[in-house]
Amino acid sequence: MASTPTDLSAVRQSIETALGLPNAHYTDPALHAEETRALLLDGWAGLAVTADVPEPGDAVPLEFMGIPLLLLRDRSGTVRVFQNICRHRGMILVEEPRKIEGAIRCPYHSWCYSTEGRLVATPHVGGPGQNAHDAVSKSELGLIEVRSHIWRDVVWINVSGDAPAFEDANTRLIERWAEFDKPLYHGGPESSFRLDVNCNWKLAVENYCESYHLPWVHPGLNSYSRLEDHYHIQEPGLYSGQGTLVYRQLKTEDGRVFPDFDGLSEKWDTAAEYIAAFPNVLLGVHRDHAFAIILRPEAQNRTSEHIHLFYSAPDTDADLRARNAEQWKVVFEEDVFVVEGMQRGRAAPGFDGGHFSPAMDGPTHLFHDWVAQRLMAHRTELAAE
Repeated sequence: MASTPTDLSAVRQSIETALGLPNAHYTDPALHAEETRALLLDGWAGLAVTADVPEPGDAVPLEFMGIPLLLLRDRSGTVRVFQNICRHRGMILVEEPRKIEGAIRCPYHSWCYSTEGRLVATPHVGGPGQNAHDAVSKSELGLIEVRSHIWRDVVWINVSGDAPAFEDANTRLIERWAEFDKPLYHGGPESSFRLDVNCNWKLAVENYCESYHLPWVHPGLNSYSRLEDHYHIQEPGLYSGQGTLVYRQLKTEDGRVFPDFDGLSEKWDTAAEYIAAFPNVLLGVHRDHAFAIILRPEAQNRTSEHIHLFYSAPDTDADLRARNAEQWKVVFEEDVFVVEGMQRGRAAPGFDGGHFSPAMDGPTHLFHDWVAQRLMAHRTELAAE
C-alpha cells in the first residue's frame, strides 16, 4: 500500500535551517519503491565494473532493484547489459556467472541468443521439427538491452531509457577529473571486496560525502590527513564530496610505490578527492590508484557495497596491492557501525531528520537536497499524468 507523500519542504531549505530527510525515507518499503523509480531507475546508476566480465563471453547475472539483469562481454569485446529473461516465457536465462561458449540458451524451451542479444534459434517453435513460424519474428525478439555507459570502468545503466546521454548528464564531473581520463587497470581478485551493511543506501552516501567524522571514526587516517586538511566538493544536482590536501603514498620497506598516472598536474602530488556521483557510486582518485564503490540497495534497510581498486599499470606489485586493499578495507569497515547506527536511529519517532553544521555538512546537505528535488519533481510528473 502506498504511503502518504512525505513533506520535503524543510529539506530544501538553506543549510542553516534545513532538516534532513524524514525517517520514513530510510524505513518505509513504499517510499523505498518510490525512490527506486525517481532516483535509481530514471537516471544513470552504477551497476558493476567492466572487470567483472574481463573476457569475451563472460556473463554475470545481477539483480538491481529487483530487476534480473545480465552483465555480458560480447564476442567483439563490448560490455552490454540485458534483462536476464527469455523473450518467450520470461524464464531466467543465466543463473550463475559463467563463460558463454556458444549461444545463451534458455533452459526452458531452448530458445537461443547471441552474445549481442540477437534471437538465433527457436527449436520446434512451429511444431516438432519446425524451427520457425511466421508469427515469431527473430529480428523483433532479441534480448531487451538496458541502456549503459562505461566511465571510470563503472558500468552505468539508465533503466528507464529516458535520461540525457551520460556525457551530458555528467559533464561537470567528467571535466573535473579530466586529468584522470586514462586507462584503469583493475587490481585483480585481491583488489575487490564486498561489504553488506544493515542500512539504507542513502546513509552510505551521506557518510561518504563528508570529512567531519574523520577524527572519531577514522583515527588512523586522520593521524596524517587531518580534518583541517580537507575541503568540500559541491556541485548541486550532480555530485558532492571531499578532498584532502595531504595524500601519503603507500610504500614498501625498501621504498617502492605504485606508478603514478601519467601527465597529472602538481596538485595531485599531495591531493586526493572523494566524490559521491549521485545516486549510488562513490569514487576516489589519487596520484597512483583509484577506487569505485557501487552501492546496491537490497531493501530499505540493507545495502551491499562493492569496492574495486584500480591502478595506472596492469602489473603493479602484488604485495603492495594486497596491503592497499587491506588498508582501504579497514577504513570502509570503520564506517559500518556509523551507518548502521544511523539506520537504527531512524526508528526514533521524535527524530526530525536531523540538523546540519553549516560549516561541515555542506556536501551531505547537498545530497539530501538532490534527493528531495528529484522526488518532488517525480511526484509532480505523476500528478500531471
